[in-house]
Amino acid sequence: RYAQYIEDWRVKVERIGNLNYPTQARQQKIFGKLQLTVSIRANGTLESVEISKSSGQRILDAAAVRIVKLAAPYAPFPEEIRKDTDILSIVRTWSFTSNDSLETE
Repeated sequence: RYAQYIEDWRVKVERIGNLNYPTQARQQKIFGKLQLTVSIRANGTLESVEISKSSGQRILDAAAVRIVKLAAPYAPFPEEIRKDTDILSIVRTWSFTSNDSLETE
């Protein structure tokens, strides 16, 4: 029952991320992967965003956090999720790729 909500969230974050890809990373050919935990309240507002595993590149870590904040607020939870979930935490691996795109896994 969470799958569609998380998929919609992923699509939005990737779209916003690709529109706001970090210029410095593009210019300096910096790429890598990191893991974020994003917690969303039932009304769609951002509860928190934490770097669970750093990419080792400060610019990428900061860009991922910025992208999550830019994409907020998110859709409110559907009723079937809202009835027993106050906060949904989504853990995703983010890849800033060598072809200047953002992908989440």
